Amino acid sequence: MPALLEVTALKAYYGQTQALYDVGFDLAEGGITTLLGANGAGKTTTLRAICNMVRTEGAVRFAGKDVTGKPTEEIVRQRIAHVPEGRGTFTTLTVDENLRIAAYTRKDKGEIAAERDRVFSYFPRLKERVQQQAGTLSGGEQQLLAIARALMLKPRLMLLDEPSFGLAPMIVSMIFDILRTINRNEGVGILLVEQNAALALELADQVFLLETGRIVIAGNAAAMRDNDAVRRSYLGY
Repeated sequence: MPALLEVTALKAYYGQTQALYDVGFDLAEGGITTLLGANGAGKTTTLRAICNMVRTEGAVRFAGKDVTGKPTEEIVRQRIAHVPEGRGTFTTLTVDENLRIAAYTRKDKGEIAAERDRVFSYFPRLKERVQQQAGTLSGGEQQLLAIARALMLKPRLMLLDEPSFGLAPMIVSMIFDILRTINRNEGVGILLVEQNAALALELADQVFLLETGRIVIAGNAAAMRDNDAVRRSYLGY
């Protein structure tokens, strides 16, 4: 399959501190790639660098177009949706208002309504709470809302940062099932940062392991599950 996302020699900086060193990988159209690594390895920074939220060097191409250095809002308009760690919902607004704000780049109101109905088909629990204030939802429901908001952009690529963080296993299983269904039904590419390595390896096609801002191991998910270093460090056996 052709590459949807191409990252080449990517460096990233926080002030004078360098956080990424020549990170490079491709993500296929409709593929699922996961970034593994310990805290501070550079996983979240990679997602931010792709969206130009930190100072970067190197190149990022999306769907054949150079998006290096483009403003973050322009990258969103290219249909790249970023779901950050911590969910980032508007807690004082209702579920419905959160979804409608997420579709701010869309002009056709009828299309927005149809998109909302499509999103609710994946998240019936949110439909039941459509007029509820987002801040009163459970942590799991807020994570569902964060993903639903990203889907309102009708993305070609979703960047997900620790979607399972702090959630009960049943909710985590539901979220990963939904992600798998979205990928299968709509061909949405997924770049996933996830501490739960076992879940991430079940979902992903390709895996890149980061240490101190560098990719040190890369391969398909099956090979990574059989890699002794990965199993000892991330899978616990």
